[in-house]
Amino acid sequence: MLNSVLLKNFGPLEELTWSGLGTINLVIGRNGSGKTFLLKALYSAIRTLEEYRRGNDIRSAADILVEKLYWTFQPDKVGDLVTKGADGGLRCQLTVDGRDFSYQFGKDTTRQIATLENHVQPRSSNSVFLPAKEVLSLHQVILKSREQDKVFGFDDTYFDLAKALQTPAMRGKNFKAFAKSRSNLEEMFGGTVVYDQTTKQWQFQQGRQKFPIGVTAEGIKKIAILDTLLSNRYLSPDSVVFFDEPESALHPAAIAQLLGIVGLLANKGIQFFLASHSYFVVKKLYLLAQEQGLSIPVLLLDADGGYTTADLKGGMVSNPIVDESIRLYEQEVELALGQ
Repeated sequence: MLNSVLLKNFGPLEELTWSGLGTINLVIGRNGSGKTFLLKALYSAIRTLEEYRRGNDIRSAADILVEKLYWTFQPDKVGDLVTKGADGGLRCQLTVDGRDFSYQFGKDTTRQIATLENHVQPRSSNSVFLPAKEVLSLHQVILKSREQDKVFGFDDTYFDLAKALQTPAMRGKNFKAFAKSRSNLEEMFGGTVVYDQTTKQWQFQQGRQKFPIGVTAEGIKKIAILDTLLSNRYLSPDSVVFFDEPESALHPAAIAQLLGIVGLLANKGIQFFLASHSYFVVKKLYLLAQEQGLSIPVLLLDADGGYTTADLKGGMVSNPIVDESIRLYEQEVELALGQ
């Protein structure tokens, strides 16, 4: 579990400290404030810790990290991730499972990180980044562009996810802790998605009928991705899920259902980081916090690089999403009174 994060001169995030992280964490802010950037920074570090010393991999943590940063952010050189005009270099310090992991480098760094300190035990879990855009329709395109062509375009959040979806189902039953969550997910979209080994295409299966994934609704595909990662046991109770705009392509009722499932999975050990623009996401998480007495830390990023922290357990936080909803309501009232 990721316990705390400190970033300095990391792209648009000039200085950020976020501690006391919970099983569900929410990042909100206007476009360009750095929400997705933050999730990618955290994802790169967590995946480094998970790949380090796995199997016969003899790469150092620094070697794994620089590759992950390069293919996740796709800069000309890794040093380009340092905040433009910053006096010092980039610094990232995380506490994971109660132990410290940190690294730093300057703007001239190309493909080698000289300063890295790791006290985190190797992790056997798999974490995943769920982008705002679904990947099932683009599955083979993503794999080809990275495995064969080795070109920029689809970053590691897409590539890692495409590979994870192809993970063969392990023998034995799925994690019992996830049984209810999987049942709820499949009930939401009324079927399952299956991968046809012959055509190398995903299909949506409803009863005995199968439909091409290309004609399946975007929201169904998004939900199906999470269901697939639970069914093939790629995700385990120690995984971290970074969910960018979970509301994308979903009806408000489906958003509430999906976040209810997020709550179930979080109670079983999976940690979530969600970045959102949606009032419905904020409201549903607030209700979860109040109903369960659950701490849900919130990071509010400002467009000018500042930030504030709060916790939905303590009440609804003032933020641009809620403020805009109130403004529109007040505008509606004024129009009604003027008629």
